[in-house]
Amino acid sequence: MQPLLPLRDDPALQTLFNQANNIILGKPQALRLAMTCLLSQGHLLIEDLPGMGKTTLAHLLATLMGLDYQRIQFTSDLLPADVIGVSVYERRSEQFHFHQGPIFAQLILADEINRATPKTQSALLEAMEERQITAEGKTRPLPQPFFVIATQNPAHQVGTFPLPESQLDRFLMRLSLGYPDSATERLLLQGQGGRQMLERLQPVTGPADLARWQRASQAVFAADALLDYVQLLIEHSRNLCDTAGLSPRAGLGLLQAARSWAWLEGREKVLPEDVQAVWPAIAGHRLGQGSDGDNHAAQILQSVAIP
Repeated sequence: MQPLLPLRDDPALQTLFNQANNIILGKPQALRLAMTCLLSQGHLLIEDLPGMGKTTLAHLLATLMGLDYQRIQFTSDLLPADVIGVSVYERRSEQFHFHQGPIFAQLILADEINRATPKTQSALLEAMEERQITAEGKTRPLPQPFFVIATQNPAHQVGTFPLPESQLDRFLMRLSLGYPDSATERLLLQGQGGRQMLERLQPVTGPADLARWQRASQAVFAADALLDYVQLLIEHSRNLCDTAGLSPRAGLGLLQAARSWAWLEGREKVLPEDVQAVWPAIAGHRLGQGSDGDNHAAQILQSVAIP
């Protein structure tokens, strides 16, 4: 499969995608969606079987964009304090001092998030929505930018706890990498791509460039007719009898992601095709578990005509 490179004429962006496609082989669509998610200032959930490259993708994005990176391995015995931090009494000063947890980084990998209990999962709720944490009565801002990339094992696997709807809705997108095709797997077996190449990577850009790209992508024009189409999709999702439908937060995220996708395409106007490109990743996990949500999302896209 040929790399799905951005049409936007930006050397750093082109280099970033080129290097990313050399590590995550054969998954250009997933890479484009992941970058679209970060440009939209959203959080990303990657759901797949073990060994598919989920962790590698998160580490890759952090390295190429020069972001401060922390990995948190979620397990059943992980506590909220292990994520956000804890106050420790220091005898010399005779005071308690707050020691920051790993969540104080620009990009967090919440690895196997659904192996932690709901109590620990809830430690991310405030951070993901408000970019801050409250501990022991004091609110502390998180670094900027702040992204959570979480990996999740399929719900049928042993030792998993389903993510509550409030948590799922804070993830702008859910992706699945899936098995590689035979040609890509042959390249992997020959030693190309994969985690072993991460050690040789250097940052391509930095937080300042990322912030500039975010501002530019969110300035892409969306006409009233395009907003009509977005609203029709959202309204149709709420009319499904067995789901709650997309929230206003999800609707805003859909529009932001469509703008980012259009910007990567090198355009200054959002088209319905941009909305359709990001819709499955945004709607699927909000409309049901696993394939049920994906099927609902596909059904809505087929049922709603472009105004």
